[in-house]
Amino acid sequence: MPERVILSIGTKKGVFVAEAPKTRRSFALRGPFGAGVGVYATLIDRRGKPRLYASSCNAFFGMKILVSNDLGKSFKETKSAPAFPKDDGRALINIWSLEAGDGKNDLWCGVEPASLFRSRDGGDSWDMVPGISNHEHARKWQPGAGGLCLHTILHYGNRVHLGISTGGHYLSEDGGKTFRASNKGIGAGFTPDPFPEFGQCVHKIAAHPDAPGRLYIQNHGGWGKWDGPGGPRPDIGVLRSDDHGHSWRSIAKGLPSDFGFPMVVHPHDADTIYAAPLEPSTRTCPGGAPAVWRSEDGGGSWRRLASGMPKKESFFTILRDAMDIDELKSPALYFGTTTGQLWIGRDGGEKWDCLFESLPPVHCVKVAVV
Repeated sequence: MPERVILSIGTKKGVFVAEAPKTRRSFALRGPFGAGVGVYATLIDRRGKPRLYASSCNAFFGMKILVSNDLGKSFKETKSAPAFPKDDGRALINIWSLEAGDGKNDLWCGVEPASLFRSRDGGDSWDMVPGISNHEHARKWQPGAGGLCLHTILHYGNRVHLGISTGGHYLSEDGGKTFRASNKGIGAGFTPDPFPEFGQCVHKIAAHPDAPGRLYIQNHGGWGKWDGPGGPRPDIGVLRSDDHGHSWRSIAKGLPSDFGFPMVVHPHDADTIYAAPLEPSTRTCPGGAPAVWRSEDGGGSWRRLASGMPKKESFFTILRDAMDIDELKSPALYFGTTTGQLWIGRDGGEKWDCLFESLPPVHCVKVAVV
């Protein structure tokens, strides 16, 4: 069967799936599935026969995970969803991240309030990971504007990186048994100490499998003119680590704002990264003119990519998981907006087109070639 490009699109009103041939000339849209329920996390699992997963969390009807075995033509519920032990005192509010683990049926799941769960049977049963869920810091974390969410899970061998808002970056070097806060150089704008041990509002962490020691973070920036305790904190929003996350340095110079949500790495080049800066006060496109910014030297310099996008009077937001990139020879970027558009940036973001104009507000976008 010819390879196809599959998009899973989590929205405020369910999950949609879009499919196109490798030419990407046009995409056919299916859905919504789990209609009417917010979807903040999806996963396209390509281990063996492709499977699509999506969260489906509703305060009235409960927390669910949906799975599709036919590339998004139909979905069913897994046998269970993550849940805290009865005597824990916490209750699941939302599912923020779904990632494939090492084994064929291993899955990782990050939830709100910030905790980590693991399944070894494709999502039919779940165990809480105590090393982070019961960490000594866990009851001290505070929710950000989007909630107290564990939104990023990256794993390379025995190293597991987690992004928590507002907790910061946590690192395990024993396969997830134990974790420690690893935030040296990551700033916080809303605490008296500009560089606390933990409590940073990390928005997204990204890496390339060929360079697992290098990581990029989109942090909660926008504090360059802060006049509160601790003084101004410029350029704390976009960061890089070259030592597996043990320390971090700013790469925000050259961007119009160091505030934003997503961070994406080029599939064929660990030096090429993408960010979507936003005005920190409104969480919208700087100057009303949307753009994605690309660095081809690991954050040393940045270039604005906006060909085909509106030039003015456009004030949408791109959320932390609403941007992704495919793995074709000349990859395309995709992002969804809080006003319901889904955009494609061909040739690595050189030329942009709107694929769909009137979706529900988009929470997350994932792409895979299957």
